Amino acid sequence: KADTNLLRLTLFISFFPQIVEGPICRYDQTAQQLWDAKPITYENLTLGLQRIAYGMMKKIIIADRLNPLVRNVFNNYTDFDGGVIALAAVCYTVQLYMDFSGCCDIVLGAAENDIAKRFAPAIVRAGAVFVDNSSAFRMDPDVPLVVPEINPEDVKKHKGIIANPNCTTIVSLVAINALNQDSPIESIVASSYQAVSGAGAGGPIELMNEVEALGLGQQIEPKVFQYQIAYNVIPQIGGEAFDGYTSEEMKLQNEGRKIMHLPELKVSCTCVRVPVVRSHSVSLVVRTREKISVERARQLIAAAPGCRLVDDLANKRYPMPLDTSDQDLVFVGRIRDDLTSENGLNIWCCGDQVRKGAATNAVQIAELLL
Repeated sequence: KADTNLLRLTLFISFFPQIVEGPICRYDQTAQQLWDAKPITYENLTLGLQRIAYGMMKKIIIADRLNPLVRNVFNNYTDFDGGVIALAAVCYTVQLYMDFSGCCDIVLGAAENDIAKRFAPAIVRAGAVFVDNSSAFRMDPDVPLVVPEINPEDVKKHKGIIANPNCTTIVSLVAINALNQDSPIESIVASSYQAVSGAGAGGPIELMNEVEALGLGQQIEPKVFQYQIAYNVIPQIGGEAFDGYTSEEMKLQNEGRKIMHLPELKVSCTCVRVPVVRSHSVSLVVRTREKISVERARQLIAAAPGCRLVDDLANKRYPMPLDTSDQDLVFVGRIRDDLTSENGLNIWCCGDQVRKGAATNAVQIAELLL
């Protein structure tokens, strides 16, 4: 009974748990009740819709980005003869039968690699476009890897799948892409300071629990991270991948080459987990083919899409995670000449890795397809 004039967009989401709160945390239980309901009845479908459909849209930014195509449906969620029922029915069908035929134009995936690989063939077979947030297809030469502020034209090359890049890659490249447009970037030395929410819902919980336990003089037992994260930093994210570099550290080079169309780009990266709840920070030394002055760099970044220049050391203004959380821009500052290379600039940037580093970027890709 859904309005057939609305874009048929299914959100197949193992969604971002770090931004889920309140009743929606009971998603798994409520969803199981829906899946177990046979046959699908009006009453069974309405069960949990406020928790799942409306709650999901309210807690996650997708409704903001797809206005008015989808937002009006979820703002009127009490109309159980409308699109919310359709969404629940579609999710039910997809889960049980892996059948996307006739129900989807775009599928936004935020699941693990094995799930993405399992569902991708069915999505493509149905004629839908799979915007995938996992790393399963990022380096596949037949799959575009897209940051809309940088390479939006690459979406046209898709064969049914478009990959969403790594969160630190997105934040870093949005910050420096304007420099690359002025003079090609030849190399980057990066250190990332990554929030605990990047490890999932358990990350912030473990941090808070450890802070509380240590304040009470109690013993702690790390489970999410290798070591205590409270009052500590851990210089390893991911397993060893290449010559002592972790898998997370290699992503900035491998994905950066593909996104920026710089096949010879060289990147040396160190990724560190820090006791910050949300928003990743990255220190970058960017070396370009020709010299870019500090003033020119500020002008370019200030005008760059997706960026906000926050660079006034004298007045103590610079990007910080507390300021960049829960919004979609990458804040860029501390721009200064690199003292070790003629054509180098030092840059500091921060961005919400849950939003621009994942969810928002995926929805922006979907917008390019509309």
